[in-house]
Amino acid sequence: MNADQLENLRYPIGKFITPAQVSKDEIESFISDLEDLPDLIRKEIGGFSDNMLDEQYRPGGWTARQVVHHVADSHINAYIRFKLTLTEDLPTIKPYNESLWAEFSDSKNGHPELSLSLLEAVHRRFVVFLRGIAENEFDRRYFHPESKKEFDLKTALALYSWHGKHHLEHIRIVKRKFDA
Repeated sequence: MNADQLENLRYPIGKFITPAQVSKDEIESFISDLEDLPDLIRKEIGGFSDNMLDEQYRPGGWTARQVVHHVADSHINAYIRFKLTLTEDLPTIKPYNESLWAEFSDSKNGHPELSLSLLEAVHRRFVVFLRGIAENEFDRRYFHPESKKEFDLKTALALYSWHGKHHLEHIRIVKRKFDA
C-alpha cells in the first residue's frame, strides 16, 4: 500500500478545514450531525462480529471497536470543553492522549455498546445544551495548550461534526472489507 492510499484511509472524507465563517444554518446542521451520529454508528456496527470489531480500518490504525470507544471519549471531552467555554473567560482546556486512551482494556476489549449507550446519552444532552446557546455565544473561545491556539465554539462545533463523520467512515471501511 502506498503513502497516498494510506492517507486516503486515514482521512477518507478529507482533513478538517477550518471554515472562514459559520452561519446560523450551518450551526444547526452541525448540531443535527451530532444528534444523528450515535444512531448512524449503531446501524453501521449492527451485526459486526468480534472479528469485524477487531479489524483495523487501515494498517497501523485503530480497530472498529477502538474507533467507537474513541468517539465517545472525544465527544465527552467536547461537551465539557463547551461548558467550560461558556462558564469561564478563555479557559485552557485539558488535552488528553487519545492514542493511550485507545490502548486501555475498555477500548481494546470492551463491547461497543458500552460507548454507544454513553455516546447516545452525551449527545442527547449535548444537543439540548447546544440548541439552548445564543448564536453570539458560539463566538466564545477556549485555548488549546497543545496547538497553542484559541478556538471559537463555531469552529469547534464544525470540528466535532467532521470528527463524527470521519470516524463513521472508518467504520464503513471495515464493513466494506467484510462485504467484499
